[in-house]
Amino acid sequence: MAQADQRDPFLRNKREEEIASRADWLGERFAKRAAKHDLEGSFPFENFEDLKQSGYLKLTIPKVYGGEEGSVYEMVLSQERLARGDGSTALAVGWHIGLLLQLRLTRAWPEKLFADMCQETVASGAVANELISEIATGSPSRGGRPETTAKRVAGGWRINGRKSYSTLSPILAFFTVSAAIEDSDNVGLFFVRQGNGVRIEETWNSLGMRATGSHDVVLEDVFVPDEDTIRGLEPTIVGVSSAPVSAEGTLLHIPACYLGIARAARDFALDFARKHKPNSLQTPIAELPHIKRQIGLMEAELLTARSYLFHTADRWDQDPDNRAHMKHELGLAKYTATNAAIRIVDQAMRIVGALSLSRSLPLERMYRDVRAGLHNPPMDDVVLLNLANQAIGES
Repeated sequence: MAQADQRDPFLRNKREEEIASRADWLGERFAKRAAKHDLEGSFPFENFEDLKQSGYLKLTIPKVYGGEEGSVYEMVLSQERLARGDGSTALAVGWHIGLLLQLRLTRAWPEKLFADMCQETVASGAVANELISEIATGSPSRGGRPETTAKRVAGGWRINGRKSYSTLSPILAFFTVSAAIEDSDNVGLFFVRQGNGVRIEETWNSLGMRATGSHDVVLEDVFVPDEDTIRGLEPTIVGVSSAPVSAEGTLLHIPACYLGIARAARDFALDFARKHKPNSLQTPIAELPHIKRQIGLMEAELLTARSYLFHTADRWDQDPDNRAHMKHELGLAKYTATNAAIRIVDQAMRIVGALSLSRSLPLERMYRDVRAGLHNPPMDDVVLLNLANQAIGES
């Protein structure tokens, strides 16, 4: 297994070094396959077999259910390094480990349902996600009512509808779906197991993150029994915490992914600059003042964004009493990281020059992949509006 970079100031102990080493080893394997899956728009099943065999899928599962009980900081550390190898795989698996961490923190599900999902992941490598996006509603964070419906029937519910941007759809063993309750203003949340009535339409053909398997999932008269209902008409569910618990820190897997892609682009550009010597020069281009300036710009962006991201993740872990008040910091961490990632990859391509546009090199894929970060929650406009309102409201 790869040895983690001991010079990384964000590796603070032996456990973090081991987590980083595993992610580095996986990332090196994924990097060799990334171009093929990007070109084909195919799902990297072999990557997920590696994730399963290495134990990565149980990173955030509670120890009591056989997991590693990783913290937000450890998730960020691991995801950033994984994304250096393949952004699509890192973003996709991030939704799985992020969901498990969210549920571990909030205990928002009936405990038996959560325990069963954790134990199945540990035993067989089962993968889960939350499917709540629909074309008609836009981003779920905007609050649109789903067009997917849930109808009350004997012993449970009948679900009909279509979910878009369903990352991991080719490999999901189970997932949750949001659905509007018929004859009610309520929106329910239901645990669905892959099987009868669940169909995948391969609609994902995007500019970037082409290998996440984010196809449409169609549900046709899917029966969900009462015991798999997370939220229906009832105001509370036995075994589910009624007190709101902040878990927004689990979304830091998103900026971690995009900074990982940017780090890979930076490394590629540096290696190129050290070696590339046109016949018009006596030294490699790394010695040219304008190239050094571009390298400096990359370093400034990367160091600033990484520092704020890891600082925010550590604060989240260390100060649970103040998590509910960290919304603006979490949003800023995502805003800073994703926008810095775009600028870093742009600088890397400027350093490499016209060759960076070649599909035989990874930079053009990284350029496309980091753009997707703008469309993951929270969106830039929401982050900036929240910061503005906070500033205006200061006494």
